Amino acid sequence: MKSKNPVYSETLMIAIGEVICVAIMLGLFALAGHFDRKVLLGGIVGGVLVIANFFLMAVGTSLAADRAEAQNVKGGMTLIQVSRLLRSVGLFAVLAVCAISKQFNLWALVLPFLFQWPVLALGEFFRKSGERKS
Repeated sequence: MKSKNPVYSETLMIAIGEVICVAIMLGLFALAGHFDRKVLLGGIVGGVLVIANFFLMAVGTSLAADRAEAQNVKGGMTLIQVSRLLRSVGLFAVLAVCAISKQFNLWALVLPFLFQWPVLALGEFFRKSGERKS
């Protein structure tokens, strides 16, 4: 079943990749002897933040594209800029609260943000030729 809106399929791909990468990261922390509750919480919250950020970015971009198709290009560009600003401020606020609370390992909290780029690259590499974006 193919979704009309690629937002959900792309977010699902990111979510699966993040879960796998965070699990590998947690395993590496365990192998290094540094695994504890703070690492687990950091990995979970970091992964959820990445997935939520990607989903909100994709929804904002989709809405902006709809506005551009309706001949409101400036409105679409403004929507993307506002979306980026609000997501950045929100992420900064959540990360700051997590850091101040000292209940999270900061490395485990921040590293999941690096995982989305290889996941996107691998997803594009394995995408079927009929699904390629034009």
